Amino acid sequence: MNTHWTPEKLTQLNEIYGNAYPEDVLAWAFQTFGSTVSLATGFGPEGVVLMHMLSRVTPQMPIFYLDTDLFFPETYALRDQLQEKLGLTFLRVTTQTSLSAQAQTYGDELWAENPNLCCQIRKVAPLRQYLSTQQAWVTAIRRSQTLQRANAQVIEWDRANGLVKLNPLAFWSFDDVWMYIQINDLPTNALHEQGYKSIGCFPCTRAVLAGEDERAGRWAGRQKVECGIHLQPGATSD
Repeated sequence: MNTHWTPEKLTQLNEIYGNAYPEDVLAWAFQTFGSTVSLATGFGPEGVVLMHMLSRVTPQMPIFYLDTDLFFPETYALRDQLQEKLGLTFLRVTTQTSLSAQAQTYGDELWAENPNLCCQIRKVAPLRQYLSTQQAWVTAIRRSQTLQRANAQVIEWDRANGLVKLNPLAFWSFDDVWMYIQINDLPTNALHEQGYKSIGCFPCTRAVLAGEDERAGRWAGRQKVECGIHLQPGATSD
């Protein structure tokens, strides 16, 4: 760990910002890290909330997305809507392994045969490479999304990537997110109106059925609930 960001220091920061309004966390992050802190987005509703907040308090903060080349067309359409509405610019981060090269090595549908490896190639490895240039990153995860995220702190040390990780919406609920979106008339992915609550790559995402968990449509039929980018050493995506 960077000696400046000791566990004691992070605990002190969480005492200050652990229940702070997310805009205050974003402002502190940019004041502290400048151009070496970035917001990661998959263009979900939580990301839309944070992007709107950034546009108001720290529009200079870089925003990046991990483009797997397997997004739904509706996701790319939302990216363009947000860029126009909020005046933000997005940095595309992607793997150097094309889909055709991946198919030649592993078969046509690696995501079906070995989704963990597919996520490693198309999301985790590109993220690791990008974050090696940063001192901190901001995510849109919430504690109530999965058991793996239940202990997320607003400000914490990311052991997997060796930098500070900020989760300004950690204590927000699903309803908090959608209320903010409605109040501020923000665009969201058109697929949400078709029952898709959490949206990733099109081969591995389906609509959520009545009574199912909000992430039940991700890697449906498998025990996998995380792509791996938020997992710490020793944890699994299952």
